[in-house]
Amino acid sequence: METYAQALLYAIPFFVVLLLVEIGYGYFVKDQKHRILDSVSSISSGFTNIVKDTLGLGFVLVSYPFLLEHLALMEIKATWLVWLLAFLVIDFAGYWNHRLSHKVNFFWNQHVIHHSSEEFNLACALRQPISNLLGYFPLFLLPAALLGVPNEVVAVLAPVHLFAQFWYHTQHIGKMGWLEYVLVTPSQHRVHHAINPEYIDKNLGQILCIWDRWFGTFQEELDGVPPQYGVLKPARTWNPILINFQHLWQMIQDAWRTESYWDKLRIWFMPTGWRPADVKGKYPVKGIEDVYGFEKYTTPSSPGLNVYVVFQLTATLLLLWFMFYNYSSIGVDGLLLFGVFVFIGIFGYTALMDRKGYAVWVEVVRGVCGITLVVLTGDWFGINRYFEGAAWAVILYFLITILSGIYFTYFEKGTGPKKILSH
Repeated sequence: METYAQALLYAIPFFVVLLLVEIGYGYFVKDQKHRILDSVSSISSGFTNIVKDTLGLGFVLVSYPFLLEHLALMEIKATWLVWLLAFLVIDFAGYWNHRLSHKVNFFWNQHVIHHSSEEFNLACALRQPISNLLGYFPLFLLPAALLGVPNEVVAVLAPVHLFAQFWYHTQHIGKMGWLEYVLVTPSQHRVHHAINPEYIDKNLGQILCIWDRWFGTFQEELDGVPPQYGVLKPARTWNPILINFQHLWQMIQDAWRTESYWDKLRIWFMPTGWRPADVKGKYPVKGIEDVYGFEKYTTPSSPGLNVYVVFQLTATLLLLWFMFYNYSSIGVDGLLLFGVFVFIGIFGYTALMDRKGYAVWVEVVRGVCGITLVVLTGDWFGINRYFEGAAWAVILYFLITILSGIYFTYFEKGTGPKKILSH
């Protein structure tokens, strides 16, 4: 986990720079693909994911080192050919894991967050799950384990493979010639994120597109079919923590309500979106019927609220960077407490973006608890050793959180949502 935290120290600034470049480019060419609240929601989702992963929250069904130790048929050294082989195996495994997430009800829950944005941009790439609490991906790496691919190779390539999927989440790059036959490109991934009937569940590859071409899931971006983004059952919230569990909650409700014991069991393993017939008729769920005419989710926001949530996003980024930089010195208990503050913070300001009445209580309680912790310990997880009075800056941050939560709840409630059509 510490190695992953160290990798994030370098990856996060790189992602931030690319995001700013995309936003700046969109502004100057007058073709902006970002909406402030949507992008804040997307980036915040990324924050929750990296906190969960760096803290090791979840249950690993089986680890790759375990498979390697018990199943390897041979022992091989890490030559360039082995690195190439491991990359191919990871990408092949990623394709089938991705395909499973699109095809099975239970596994869709941990992937729906990635598709939940109704925009398509680099921020959307950061919408990653916290609901994937059962670690089973190493099972897809059985071929590598059988061949004896060293764990060190897989441990290095896995985050590199993940980070390499960031760049193609953009609308500003067109088709890329002969590369379209080898790599997953922005054009191909726009198809993957689209809800047009022609594009649903297509282009499931992660780095190489050869798997889609071989296994019948490839679809070229069509000139006459502009991609429309999101999910057919919209999330209708900016809160990434809620989005992570919406589909699971729907399945739990359906399993409880259906009178068929067989349906109670099979709902988890049926195709994505399947619901028992008796529940579907009695408790209908409205979805998107016209992919070109639906209203994108939006909530009342002022320039002040926009500035505030960007401030919260920036503060959270700085807190996380501090956390990763001091990962070992903070200690396990400290990291868990730090993570709780980050999660509650994201829940609070995204609930405020949703204009939820309870958001103010989340922000006030978080602020009071944060200030109390600093006062009692005289520090904030060791931040004072970097510059004198740093803990006072943390107190100021929590005071701003409390006052802003109160202001945007009781003094600036908005004038009602604006309609934003998808096309």
